[in-house]
Amino acid sequence: MTSGSDSKRSEDTAPQPTVSNLQKEIRELSETAQQLLTDKLLLESEVTQIKKRASRLEDEIRNLRAPPMIIGHLQDLTDDGAIVRSSNGTVFLVTINPRIDASKLVSGTRVALNQDTLSVIEILPDSWDPLVITSEIIEKPEVSYEDIGGLADQISEIRETVELSFTNRDDFRKFSIDPPKGVLLTGPPGTGKTMLAKAVANSTNAVFLGLVASELAQKYIGEGGRLVREIFDLARKKAPAIVFIDELDAIGSKRLDGATSGDREVQRTLMQLLSELDGFEPLEDVKIIAATNRPELLDSALLRPGRFDRIVEIPLPDEVGRLSILRVHTKNTPLSSQIDLEEIATKTDGFSGAEIKALVVEAGVSAISNGRKRISKSDFSKSLEKITDGRRGDGTDNSSGLYD
Repeated sequence: MTSGSDSKRSEDTAPQPTVSNLQKEIRELSETAQQLLTDKLLLESEVTQIKKRASRLEDEIRNLRAPPMIIGHLQDLTDDGAIVRSSNGTVFLVTINPRIDASKLVSGTRVALNQDTLSVIEILPDSWDPLVITSEIIEKPEVSYEDIGGLADQISEIRETVELSFTNRDDFRKFSIDPPKGVLLTGPPGTGKTMLAKAVANSTNAVFLGLVASELAQKYIGEGGRLVREIFDLARKKAPAIVFIDELDAIGSKRLDGATSGDREVQRTLMQLLSELDGFEPLEDVKIIAATNRPELLDSALLRPGRFDRIVEIPLPDEVGRLSILRVHTKNTPLSSQIDLEEIATKTDGFSGAEIKALVVEAGVSAISNGRKRISKSDFSKSLEKITDGRRGDGTDNSSGLYD
């Protein structure tokens, strides 16, 4: 009896939950539920994003695993399909994707072909060869005619050949004559042929396309000729334009009977160049500048009038020309009052413009390395000695006696 009454008494004395405590618990539970609901929505959103990303990755993997397509050109349409030439030169009669607009299928159109069936899958936009696209000089060179010394006559001839026909078209029509098509620059290395071309690009508003002729010598048959054709097509499209071909002898050498297969491909490239210079399709507002230091190697067909209307020889500068070049390269250079440029011009007989520039650069390097603020006479003496030693090593010793 005593134990039973004690337990009943303890139950009666246990603390009972109050209303305020219950309300507090309900608020905490509600906040927890709200937080869990928010976390759920965030997780669901994250899952959705991950699913979308996974879908995109699956599409990318599917595209990467898809077999490549063959690039070809449409030659003709028939009742059974299309005649196409693939990238390796083989001609096929194939079917056409019915989704393609038939009005866009014309001869010469670039198309994508299925690798297995060679069916025409889609039409591709026309494009230029990367070599042709990169030949365009977007930013004008900083070289101007004022930066070229001793070549006043040559500059006048080039300006008459190239720039005059751009600025005086009506006068040429009035005189019933065709403007000159191009100019060939010849002369020893370092005399300023490429600098003249840069100055022309700087002084005109025409599109300037520059390349080295060796880039046109390709391995496969017809590739070099195709590049030449595309370069002139691009020049006509962007006319007025100037095409500069450096080291022309790389593809313009005389044609020989006993030539190898490589020589014959170079000759095909040359024949395409001859056709572009004076063929059925007029050049109109496209001018050609070419340069070479081996004119005796060039084919006679390149040198006749109608292709290169002027052949401008750029010789080694004389004493007046050397003095002019020295003044150009030292106009912003601090020089000692003891330096006599006329004396230096006299002592540099046989030097090219590039060697005279190297002479000034070497003298400047000597002054800087010795901590001087001006180029001294001794700097030029050391520079003359260094350049002269280099000429002896190249077999081009000058016999004028630099230290006489």
